[in-house]
Amino acid sequence: MNLFRYGPNKSFVRTAVRLSWPLMTWARKLSDTPGFRWVINPFFAYPYNELTTIPINVAIPAPDSVVLPRRIVAEVVRRAGEIFILDECICRGKFDCKNHPKTIGCIALGKAARRIHPSHGHTATTEEAVAHVEKAAAAGLVANIAHVWIDPVAFGLPDFRRLMFICFCDDCCCLYRTHMKRRGPNLERASKKLPGLETVIDADACDGCGRCIEACFVGAIAIENGKAVIGASCKSCGRCADLCPTGAARLVVTESEADIFRQVMERIEKVADIS
Repeated sequence: MNLFRYGPNKSFVRTAVRLSWPLMTWARKLSDTPGFRWVINPFFAYPYNELTTIPINVAIPAPDSVVLPRRIVAEVVRRAGEIFILDECICRGKFDCKNHPKTIGCIALGKAARRIHPSHGHTATTEEAVAHVEKAAAAGLVANIAHVWIDPVAFGLPDFRRLMFICFCDDCCCLYRTHMKRRGPNLERASKKLPGLETVIDADACDGCGRCIEACFVGAIAIENGKAVIGASCKSCGRCADLCPTGAARLVVTESEADIFRQVMERIEKVADIS
């Protein structure tokens, strides 16, 4: 085997993540500190970070002409020339997560994925990848279609332009969630919700229990006058709708399947070529 054919193996990446995790957490904190901000914030800026959150974990009532979010992810997968499925989530593996399956890893898309070391997982067919998305949805995970600089660095992939990841994020161990709770303006701009999707609260049904506040990936919910209120920074990740005990929080689809998919692909094509 050519030693330079692949990036670092799984053991190396695991060790690197374990050692660098505190550094990444401190970097996020220092990005709010004068004197460090100008050095750190560019790493959180577009196009080095581009994320679209897709709530595959939530069944959204919609007309027949409107697609469920997980089908949007499946269509993105079908556009990819190369597919590689990681056999473990790096975040959940690092924390030995007990709440969500560690074995549901990210999906790498694009020709750069050929260089991911085989110890991380396997090259997959479109059908395998679509089934993986369904498994993640059944586990209550939230999908993020992500073009993030840390991924090619971790896996030793030099061609960032030909790489996209679909990450399946949880509400306890996810690095993305850790950063998004205390994000700066650069990461705020880089992280986007699925177009054609809105989060709404039925004030009459809301009992103000507050479960949605902790569940929210981006801290976009507050309790005002005993009722949940959705802020402008909401990414429609679907966590609140998934966990709301009264059904007061829900997601509403406002555009057609064709328009939603077209906008998602336009976002991807601006930063990456996954063909």
